[in-house]
Amino acid sequence: MSEEKTNVMRVLEQKKVPYTPHWYAHPNGAVDGASVAALMGKNPESVCKTLVTQGASKKYYVFVIPVLTELDLKQAAKAVGEKSIEMIKQAQLLPLTGYVHGGCSPVGMKKQFPTVLDQSVEGLDTITVSAGKIGAQVELAPADLAGLVRGRFAPVSK
Repeated sequence: MSEEKTNVMRVLEQKKVPYTPHWYAHPNGAVDGASVAALMGKNPESVCKTLVTQGASKKYYVFVIPVLTELDLKQAAKAVGEKSIEMIKQAQLLPLTGYVHGGCSPVGMKKQFPTVLDQSVEGLDTITVSAGKIGAQVELAPADLAGLVRGRFAPVSK
């Protein structure tokens, strides 16, 4: 288990955003969010996945939602002012964001896309998101994350 700093951690340090790094074993590659939460001994309501979508306008959007929830596509489209949105194809993820499936972070993507964090995490002390690679996570205050990625909170999960 390598505990080297990821680009996400470097960005957080550079921007002086306090965070706690977490590493977990992932013997078979990417694991689902519920397993990540269990491996880290965290409440899954505070462990988030980062989803990348594309709107009807062809613009891209990032959503950060708790791992046990699903993205509500109608609510998500409404939150970003699109007629409709859909998940991007897995093959588009790496070229678009610089991240692999299972290691996608809202921090440090190749380009900053409009980002929405699910309203359910707004009141939590901290949330955990990917540190940009499988096996590494960062824990930080939701407001700090929203500030860093110029994100906002809206009800987008179900």
